[in-house]
Amino acid sequence: MTQLVVRTNTRRHEYEIRIGRGLLADVGTAARKSLGDRALRIAVISDRKVFPLYGPAVVKSLRASRLSVSHWLMSDGERHKSIQTVENVLRFFNESELERSDGVVALGGGVVGDVAGFAAAIYLRGLPFIQIPTTLLSQVDSSVGGKTGVNLPGGKNLVGSFHQPATVLSDIETLRTVPPRELIAGWCECVKQGAVGSRRLFKETTDLLEESATQGLLISSQLENLIASHCAFKAWIVSGDEREDPNRSDRRSRRILNFGHTIGHALEAITSYRRFRHGEAVGQGMLVAGELSKNLGLLDETELELLNKAVSLCGPLPSAKDLDERAVLNALSHDKKRTGGDVKWVLLERIGRARIVDGKEISPMLIRKSVREVFRRT
Repeated sequence: MTQLVVRTNTRRHEYEIRIGRGLLADVGTAARKSLGDRALRIAVISDRKVFPLYGPAVVKSLRASRLSVSHWLMSDGERHKSIQTVENVLRFFNESELERSDGVVALGGGVVGDVAGFAAAIYLRGLPFIQIPTTLLSQVDSSVGGKTGVNLPGGKNLVGSFHQPATVLSDIETLRTVPPRELIAGWCECVKQGAVGSRRLFKETTDLLEESATQGLLISSQLENLIASHCAFKAWIVSGDEREDPNRSDRRSRRILNFGHTIGHALEAITSYRRFRHGEAVGQGMLVAGELSKNLGLLDETELELLNKAVSLCGPLPSAKDLDERAVLNALSHDKKRTGGDVKWVLLERIGRARIVDGKEISPMLIRKSVREVFRRT
């Protein structure tokens, strides 16, 4: 077993993110350490694709630590990240007779983590939960930071809660079974964090992307180090702005992590969460945000080329050519990031430096122009 440890500290909570190989065998020990001796039961939330692969090992490890284990499996896909699914999970918690000293395990990708985490946040006014992310996107992003929630027909993640995990275990061996499109989605999130984080993180990401483009994804120490770097960056942001203060616009504002998400969320919503994986939609959103940054005179053409090349290295994205630009722009009005009635755009001044721009400072014509240019090109 090899592992790297990233520590996350917020005002309310401190926990470890462990990244390595062979960590699933250690889930029981980690759960017992996090929950304490009084815990008797633990509920595993997973999906029908992931659980057959990794559920038996997780359950075995938990039972070896004297925990009574039950599990519930949800359907796969963003469209199942709903209030109805959370209601079913809560009913399962009740039938499993969970008490406040017991815990929840989220075994799967970002959708499973968001649903399980939100249900854990509101059942008995809060149960501790453990994240075991099994996709690249969830290992570098969604499992870190405590954002949990579900979608409504009107928009993405409109119902949710901040609920930090007790611990995060990222076993990179699980990436061997991730479908190609899920890897593309994860790489897009890596590019996003590099683009707003630092030039070093961006280069570390694109270097491994270029290697993966020729050799395929290699389960290696380089991949461990890259995931740890992304987790450390996000943990640094979260420790300074855990609840995404709407009044902040500095470089440690948690809102900079929404780069690419303004258009990305709109694309997911208008296609009923069926065409794009979340990271794929963010990839398209980054291209639009980059184009908009250039059109506003913020971003140099050479910097935009670096961003576009990085997104292309992630892999092919679903086309948006046939989508109605007016529908995309209309969906922006439902973005949960709006404050004071306006969308807050995360744009780029250069690779590694983001700027938050009030939507009222950008003409709708320029937004439409940027959307049209990217959609036609991709």
